[in-house]
Amino acid sequence: MRAVTWQGHRHVAVENVADPKLVEDDDVIISVTSAAICGSDLHLYEVLGPFMHRGDILGHEAIGVVQEAGPAVRELAVGDRVVVPFNICCGHCYMCRRGLQSQCETTQVREHGSGAALFGYSELYGSVPGAQAELLRVPFANYGPIKITDDRPDERYLYLSDILPTAWQAVAYADPEPGSTVVVIGLGPVGQLCARIAAGKGHRVIAVDPIDYRREIASEHGIESIDLDQQTVETIMDATEGRGADASIDAVGMEAHGSPAKVAQRAAGMLPDTVARKLMTNAGVDALGALSLALQTARRGGTVSLAGVYGGMTDPLPMMQMFDRQLQLRMGQCNVRHWIDELMPLVDDAEDPLGLESLATHRLPLVAAPDAYRMFQRKEDNCLKIILHPQR
Repeated sequence: MRAVTWQGHRHVAVENVADPKLVEDDDVIISVTSAAICGSDLHLYEVLGPFMHRGDILGHEAIGVVQEAGPAVRELAVGDRVVVPFNICCGHCYMCRRGLQSQCETTQVREHGSGAALFGYSELYGSVPGAQAELLRVPFANYGPIKITDDRPDERYLYLSDILPTAWQAVAYADPEPGSTVVVIGLGPVGQLCARIAAGKGHRVIAVDPIDYRREIASEHGIESIDLDQQTVETIMDATEGRGADASIDAVGMEAHGSPAKVAQRAAGMLPDTVARKLMTNAGVDALGALSLALQTARRGGTVSLAGVYGGMTDPLPMMQMFDRQLQLRMGQCNVRHWIDELMPLVDDAEDPLGLESLATHRLPLVAAPDAYRMFQRKEDNCLKIILHPQR
């Protein structure tokens, strides 16, 4: 089969690799019809290279059709259409039973002190072959994959694999009271969905992003957005009676714009892997521009919710101010399965209230993946979200 493989810093390639096979009796193999490139994939493209191996198959957002099923698979059959959550979880352990599927005790990558294994996401999360491929092996098929019976386009359901529940969880963790003001930092795909979800719940949303076309996309969905500049905090304070937002959501993560730490991240990523791994796992520092802005724009007694991924071990935080201002901080890898029942009515809605079918700006064949990664990383051609079609 063909698959998108990691080859080095800012270098991916589409290669012919061995087809996946059933390993456990409850595995399925799906024929991937659509796979998205996620902002989190750019972390592998950039700073997390020391935890990657040449030839690793990338990708963790996929929808497809069951092609083969193990003898213990009861919930699915060959021919079923399914979307695949990015966390690999069993459904029956202590954590899964509590809705913390991203911490699944059956698939935790204990060697690295990490939570549940993830598709296509480095040695830190199990080195599991990813979804940007013609075929994908999916473990725990009686629990993980979500069966889709509707015949609407893939993009209506594809985002249930990651970015839609991630955005939903970020808003849920922000826990704004009715009629609150919510600041969303970053208008990538997750930030766009955070803003739409919060606005759909009746909150006033102020979104921040330095890129014009991202703000324009947000404005098309009725989202109030502002540029990122030296006056951003003051602008938000002026808009909130000097108080700040009831909740701030960081939808950017470890590679925020305009932070000196970003240079250090890239430098660490260029070191020999053994040195870089030790540095990142013991003394890594993230670019904290987005988190800093979220902390500054939340009101006293407010909540800061992190949807963006962080990987630093020694990130400096203004603890005195956070304590004095009584901020609540919530974060974590999304527990995809936990939110599906709440999300499905919105996704099924014929009106498409979250604009899922129009979120992608580029739809490309799998062979275009190297150019697609480059375009996404450089934010060229007004690129917001890219869908790859492996069967083309």
